Amino acid sequence: MKLSLKLMAMMLCLLVARPSEACTNFLVTKAASADGSTMITYAADSHYLFGELYFRPAADYPDGSWYDVYEWDTGRYLGRIPQVRHTYSVVGNMNEFQLAIGETTYGGRPELTDTTGLIDYGSLIYLTLQRARSAREAIAVIARLLDEHGYFSSGESFSIADKDEVWVMEMIGKGTRMVTDKKTKKSHNADKGAVWVAIRIPDGYVSGHANQARITTFPLENMRTSISSKNMDKLFEPSVEVVYSHDVISFARSKGYFSGKDEEFSFSDTYAPVDFSGARFCEARVWSFFKDVNKDMARYEDYALGKNLAHRMPLYIKPDRKISVRDMMNFMRDHYEGTSIDMTKDMGAGPHALPYRWRPMTWKYDGKGYVHERATATQQTGFSFVTQSRSWLPDAIGGILWFGVDDAATTVYFPAYCSSTKVAEAYAQGNGDLLNYRDHCAFWTFNKVSNFAYLRYDLMSAEIKKVQDELEERFIRTTSTVDAEAQRLHEANPQEAVRYLTDYSVSAGNYVEARWEQLFRYLMVKFIDGNVKRQNPDGSFRYNEHHYCPDHVDNFDYPDWWKKMLIESTGDKLKAL
Repeated sequence: MKLSLKLMAMMLCLLVARPSEACTNFLVTKAASADGSTMITYAADSHYLFGELYFRPAADYPDGSWYDVYEWDTGRYLGRIPQVRHTYSVVGNMNEFQLAIGETTYGGRPELTDTTGLIDYGSLIYLTLQRARSAREAIAVIARLLDEHGYFSSGESFSIADKDEVWVMEMIGKGTRMVTDKKTKKSHNADKGAVWVAIRIPDGYVSGHANQARITTFPLENMRTSISSKNMDKLFEPSVEVVYSHDVISFARSKGYFSGKDEEFSFSDTYAPVDFSGARFCEARVWSFFKDVNKDMARYEDYALGKNLAHRMPLYIKPDRKISVRDMMNFMRDHYEGTSIDMTKDMGAGPHALPYRWRPMTWKYDGKGYVHERATATQQTGFSFVTQSRSWLPDAIGGILWFGVDDAATTVYFPAYCSSTKVAEAYAQGNGDLLNYRDHCAFWTFNKVSNFAYLRYDLMSAEIKKVQDELEERFIRTTSTVDAEAQRLHEANPQEAVRYLTDYSVSAGNYVEARWEQLFRYLMVKFIDGNVKRQNPDGSFRYNEHHYCPDHVDNFDYPDWWKKMLIESTGDKLKAL
């Protein structure tokens, strides 16, 4: 198997400081959800990203104020843009109006990166959450920001959800073409901005994206829904379900990327064609989600494996059943279990069924190229979340960000209400970083558990799941009670409801971190040195009759298939005489 240039480039990107280069988003509309909420998920995956819960309070600014833009990935200063008079409160990736945004990076044509742009994809998310109240307004804010200040990042897919609608928006810059003004003698990029398409996911359907552009052809409607800064009002017409930049096709023609009829134009095939790596490392994650909610999607396995790129999956599908928030949490924990690429089953999983492969993802043996799978759940996740936006409740109560840090398979999603005025100290920004360990820091506490569990995953992951289920199911059961109390308070005094929800969210987060520290100590005692200590029915560890040491430790044998492989690779070296 020969590795494509795009594959090698993508793998190189995965090793540098780009949190978005390996992210996953799943999207669920109101009629597809079990309770009528809209939901999106996001895993921010990077070997360089420290998982923490961002909080940006609402604020007012005087005229003439400026906002300094720093690239989210690296902290690099990009420039400054005018600040708006009022910004909205944002908890994580959800604002006070239940608007939520996630993303995945697909890269696309490398020559279309604008090195002069002032806004990177990460800053774009948080600027938009501070300035927009709905999904359509978010699209308008994004378009204006890019037109006015330029787009610094590569190709990007965004999930945008409010309490009524869910949209996918895909964009890419237009490169750098510097020209000099004859009068001012100043140079500027003549191609500033981005080309983009946004599609509303039909109610009752679900979608997903994972580092591969997924929008292909789309309805043009005689270009009535093409958007520029001059006709942004069209976006707010309820009948409009597809919007796109006015030059998304004409720019492609000018660059020689596309020469067909307008109605044949495909965004992905033009700006980010899918190849083996786009299917196997990226689309496979979407396929695994799709097949779990619609049995007919199993037929796209050949595409997901990169074997039949012409058999492309649709952008959205209708699920066979209603999807709950608990389902969404579990979809983020997928390692392709039950499929032909189940990461717990091959030799790479070792004798303890570890569904992870340390990097690099591409490797060679005997002159041939090979790959490791890239599943939704991965060891290098900084943070992940599931959002719920619920239209039947006041905004302060309706929006919940279910947030977790580190590996999604071994994290706990706790509820942070979108109206919260502070976040749990264990998850707050500034409480440690990747080069500074801190006690009572959720990111480090969860990493202690997951990294210890990787040593004996078959046994320890089962123990982790017990506590994970206990906490998440308790939080989900308690939601209706918390909602009801918040509604009661809200009717009399909305600020009292906000205080109540803030206290609940903060307490939930801090409790989870403390409980996980307790779990780490338990796992250390039970599984230290590869031994497994026995327990009493109440969970306490069993001493011997002298109450001096453990009464017995168990040592579980290796599986026969592993013994066979070991013998075949070592010959008679280990044979007992």
